[in-house]
Amino acid sequence: MDSAPPAPKDLTPKGSSPWGLARNTANYGDRDFALYLRRSFAKSMGYSQAMLDRPVVGIVDTGSDYNNCHRTLPDLVEATKRGVLANGALPLAFPTVSLCEPSLFPTSMHYRNLAALDTEAMLSAQPMDAAVLIGGCDKTVPAQLMAAASADVPAILLVTGPMLATPFQGERLSACTDCRRYWAAYRAGTVSDEKIAGIEERLATTAGTCGVMGTASTMACIAETLGMMPPNTAAIPAVLAERLRAAEDAGARAAAFAANPIRPSRIITEHAVENALRVLLALGGSTNALIHLTAIAGRRGIRIDLKRLNELSDTTPVLVDLKPTGEGYMEDFHAAGGVPALLWELRDLLHLDPIDVTGTRLGDRLREPAFVDRRYIRARGEPVSPVGGLVALFGSLAPRGAILKRSAATPALFETEARALVFDGLEDLANRIDDPALDVTERDILVLKNAGPLSPAGMPEAGYLPIPKKLARAGIKDMVRMSDCRMSGTAFGTIVLHIAPEAAAGGPLALVETGDRIRLSVRDRRLELLVDENTLAARRAAWHPPSIPARGWDRIVAEQVLQADEGCDLAVLR
Repeated sequence: MDSAPPAPKDLTPKGSSPWGLARNTANYGDRDFALYLRRSFAKSMGYSQAMLDRPVVGIVDTGSDYNNCHRTLPDLVEATKRGVLANGALPLAFPTVSLCEPSLFPTSMHYRNLAALDTEAMLSAQPMDAAVLIGGCDKTVPAQLMAAASADVPAILLVTGPMLATPFQGERLSACTDCRRYWAAYRAGTVSDEKIAGIEERLATTAGTCGVMGTASTMACIAETLGMMPPNTAAIPAVLAERLRAAEDAGARAAAFAANPIRPSRIITEHAVENALRVLLALGGSTNALIHLTAIAGRRGIRIDLKRLNELSDTTPVLVDLKPTGEGYMEDFHAAGGVPALLWELRDLLHLDPIDVTGTRLGDRLREPAFVDRRYIRARGEPVSPVGGLVALFGSLAPRGAILKRSAATPALFETEARALVFDGLEDLANRIDDPALDVTERDILVLKNAGPLSPAGMPEAGYLPIPKKLARAGIKDMVRMSDCRMSGTAFGTIVLHIAPEAAAGGPLALVETGDRIRLSVRDRRLELLVDENTLAARRAAWHPPSIPARGWDRIVAEQVLQADEGCDLAVLR
C-alpha cells in the first residue's frame, strides 16, 4: 500500500500578531465577534475549520471578457492555488480592475491609477498574509506594483506572459509592431484591403500580451529585475505549460511568506530601481515603462532623475534584438536566456545588493548561462547599439523634460530645426492629417498638444502620429513628431514624447503654433521652441486652462494627476 503524502509544512506565523483570517477584522468594537462573524460567513462557502485556521494568500484576479491579454487568468489562478494549498496556506482569489488597451475609452492609462487604488485598497483591507498579483497587459503590471509598494503586503508578481508569433507568408507576425508596420503600408497604398483583413486575423492568434518588446513585456522584465517576481519568469510565453508551473511556484513562495515575510519595501530600493533603469535601456524597451517605473519608485519615495537617465543611457548598450527595434519576438528572448542572461551581461553595471522575492541578493543569483542565443541577447562587445535606447531632452519647449526612443528612431533626424505643424488635440489630428490640401512637407515637425495626462484624452498612445497620407504614398516612412502624450511600446519612429509640463497644465507646448520653428538636438539633449519671449507672453495671456470635469473619476484625475516626470500618479497616493 502506498504511503500517505507528507503533510504540508506548518507555516503558521509565530508570535502574537494577528494572522490569517484574524487580520484586519471589521471594526464593531468587539474583535472576537468580528472574527466569529467572518468565520461563519466563510464556512457558508464550504471551508472547513482546518482550512480557515491556515495562513491566507490573496490572489489578485484581473481576468475579464474584455481583456484578451488575460484570457489565461482562470488557469493561472488555479495553478497558483495548487502551490498555495500544497504548502500549507489558504488561497483566496479576488477580482480587481482589469485594463486592456484596445478596450478602454479614452485610454487605459486614464485608469491605471484607479486599478492601483483598487488593488492597494483590497490588499490592505482584506485578511491576507501574502499575495500573488496576476497581471499582464500594459497598465495592469505597473498598477499592481504601485499598489504593492504602497500597501507593503508581502507580494509576488505573476505575469500572464507574451503571445506566440504566427507564421504568415514566409515571415512571423505578432501584435503589435507588425500591425503598425502593415497599417502604415496600408495607409501608403501598398497593402490591399484584402491583405490587411487577412493580417488582422493573424496578428494575435494565442492568448497573452504583445509578443514584442512593447510595454507589457518591458514591464515584466523590469518587475523581474526589481526582484518582485521569481527569476526567469518574465518572458515565459502565455500558452506554455512552463507558465502554469511558474504560477504554482508563485503560490508556493507566497505561502512561505506567511512565516518569513519579505515586503516590497525591502525589495524596491533605490539600487533596485537604478538596476531596472539599466535593464530598460539595454532592452531598447518601451518609453511607457519610464513613466510606470517612476510611479512605482515614487510610491517608495524614490525619485527618478531624467538627467541621471541620460548618464545611464550613455553607458548602457542595447543588447536585446527584438521588435520594435530589432527582429526577434519574446519567445525568442525567453529561449535565448531571458532576463537572467541579460543581467549576467550587464553585471559590472549593476548594484548587486538588492534582494528579490526569494530573499536572494542579486549578486548571489547571477550565474553565467549555459547557453545564450546571441541572435537575440548580444554580447557586450557586439551590441545592437553602444548606447541605451532612451534619452531625455530638456529646453524651452520641455523645461521638465521629454523622452525620445533613439533605438527606434531615424539617426538622420536627430539634429533637426524645422517648421512646426500643430494639431490642437486628437479630433483636430483625425480631421486634418489626411487632408490632401494639408500644408505639410517631410521636413516639417508634426506637433500634437492637449493630449497629456490632465487632458480629456487621458494621455493616450497617440504620440505615434501617422505620416500624412499624401507623404506616406510618396514613400515617406518617418518624420519628427512631438507631443505631450505617449506612444505604444510596440511603435517606432523619431518621436518626442511626454513633453512636460503638458499643454493642459500651461506648459510651453500650449503656446506652440503652426509656423513656429523648433530645434531638436539628440546630441545636446535639447528641445527648443525658437519663438521670442514677447510673442510667447502675448500667447500666454490669451491661454485658458481646460475646464474641470463635474464629477467622478475624471474629476479626481483632473485635480490630482501629476506630470510625466513624476510618473502621472495621483498626488495623494505618492
